[in-house]
Amino acid sequence: MVFSLAYHVLHDRAAAEEVAQEAFLALHRSMPRIASPEHAVFWLRKVTVQRAIDESRRRQRRPVVAFAETREPGAADGQPPDALLAGLLRRLVASLAEAPRAVMVLRYQEDLDPTEIAELLDMPLATVKSHLQRSLALLREKLERRGVTYGQAG
Repeated sequence: MVFSLAYHVLHDRAAAEEVAQEAFLALHRSMPRIASPEHAVFWLRKVTVQRAIDESRRRQRRPVVAFAETREPGAADGQPPDALLAGLLRRLVASLAEAPRAVMVLRYQEDLDPTEIAELLDMPLATVKSHLQRSLALLREKLERRGVTYGQAG
């Protein structure tokens, strides 16, 4: 979960490994304050996303060449039904700013509800919902401009 979150925010395997290692070291130092396994998961998600966003911001100030076409972790059990569309969606989500990207990853990769995301990112619930709504609209618009058809849930 930790590596996957970092990877989906950063889209760089080495940087995600570094962020994951930092998160686990921080967890080790904070273990006396962790009350339960659920608290540990919440804490790890929060620290991982915050550190990945920090790393992303550092990279914008000091760009690093990344391996843009690395396979997504978790795809080991087989290719997605439409690998080209999945790749396009990954690139489009990667083009979002840090906060909206983190919200999208937590919602659609980690399957957290907006309330959990708001708490995790220490962000107002309305802001989380706004990021989700705007990001989805932007992604739809970009897909339509590319002539990609997709199904929409009602």
